Amino acid sequence: MADEIQRGDTISVNYTGTFESGEVFDSSEGNPPLKFTVGAGQLIKGFDDAVVGMKKGDKKSVTISPENAYGERRDDHVVDFPRANIPEDMEMTVDMVVQLSDESGRAFPAVVTEVTDDTVKMDVNHPLAGKTLIFDIEIAETGLESDIPGCGGSCSSCNMC
Repeated sequence: MADEIQRGDTISVNYTGTFESGEVFDSSEGNPPLKFTVGAGQLIKGFDDAVVGMKKGDKKSVTISPENAYGERRDDHVVDFPRANIPEDMEMTVDMVVQLSDESGRAFPAVVTEVTDDTVKMDVNHPLAGKTLIFDIEIAETGLESDIPGCGGSCSSCNMC
């Protein structure tokens, strides 16, 4: 059907994300619906896949495994930084979250897990890595204008979707 959501469509959703324990880790409640272009890589794969085929007003609960969310936790994403590379006036404490950046300048969080005189151990795994996520999704709007520069909302016009 033409009104079913397809990759390349820009939509908005209301959602609540929980862990298997039922603990809420994220929600759009109290905020405007989340707007995104399906399949453009703005959200995790499992969430993108879940909305395909839905229509405005549809509700769904979906369980997303780590491989379709933020991946498995990786031991090689816990790294030691030489203490000499950290500014002297910057106090480091366990569980502190610091912003690092990759080669292209993109910022990402890291959690300090250990501090010694010589090194600071940081975990750069995504905080939700290794977790099974459950989302309650409600389609708020469909047929919206994309916020992605140059995206006309049609997969035939680009290779993003």
